[in-house]
Amino acid sequence: MGRPGDRRERRAGESAGAVRKSPPRRGTRKRGHKLALMAKWTPKHEAPEPLEGPVVATVTGGTIVWFVLFLVQLPFYGWLHDHGHTWWLWTCLAGGGLGLLGIWYVRKRDAAIKREAARRSARQEEPTSAE
Repeated sequence: MGRPGDRRERRAGESAGAVRKSPPRRGTRKRGHKLALMAKWTPKHEAPEPLEGPVVATVTGGTIVWFVLFLVQLPFYGWLHDHGHTWWLWTCLAGGGLGLLGIWYVRKRDAAIKREAARRSARQEEPTSAE
C-alpha cells in the first residue's frame, strides 16, 4: 500500500481507492532550510544610529492620550458592557498605567545620559586646568 514510511489514511465514507496523505511530521525538512531563511533576513549593512528626540515629552503625550481615551469611554461603560467591549476601556487604562511606568523610565534614562555627558565634559576639562 505504498512506500515504507508513507503514512496514508482513509476517512470514513471514502471509497477504498481514495486515500489522503497525512501532513509531514515535524523535523522532516532538511537542516539547511533554517539557515537559508536566516541568510535571507540577515541585514547586509549596518543599522543606522538611533534617533534621539524629545523622548520624555513623547511618552508623556502618549500617556495623556491613553488616560483621556479612558475618561472619554468611562460614561459609556454600560453600553460597552452590553456589547462585550469593556476590554476597550481596560486597554486604555492599561496603556495609561504602562505610560506612567514609561515616563518614570525615560526620565531616569534622560537623567543618566545627562550625568554621563557632564562627567565626560568634566573629565575633558581636567587636564587643561592642571597646566
